[in-house]
Amino acid sequence: MSKAQIEELEAGSYLSFATLKRSGDWVATPVWFAPLDGHYYLFSASDAGKVKRLRNFSDARIAPCTVTGKLTGDWMDTEAVLLETPEGESTALKALHRKYGLQMKITDLLSGITGKKKNRAYIRVDIPQ
Repeated sequence: MSKAQIEELEAGSYLSFATLKRSGDWVATPVWFAPLDGHYYLFSASDAGKVKRLRNFSDARIAPCTVTGKLTGDWMDTEAVLLETPEGESTALKALHRKYGLQMKITDLLSGITGKKKNRAYIRVDIPQ
């Protein structure tokens, strides 16, 4: 991935995160993401389709997008893994808090009140160099 692609991606608030179905089709979803140490971190409901698909395939694609998922750049092939240790989840949450600040704190608060925070899955997206 070129420096220009990284800058374009990181300038936005959303990326389109696509995961692979058993049929070979890609399913894309706009998500919040945060860069840290050459990786991107994101979160989702643990029972979401993208999490289920990641349990089968680590192949993923990302592209810059709008909140509605309209692509604003090209797809990049990546690998993604579910973070299943407290340390990994903490790293992801710290990165997300650093990028989104008060928005993420409010999201955490509301998710905590509704009980959704305990059912989150955190994902690390590895960018090929």
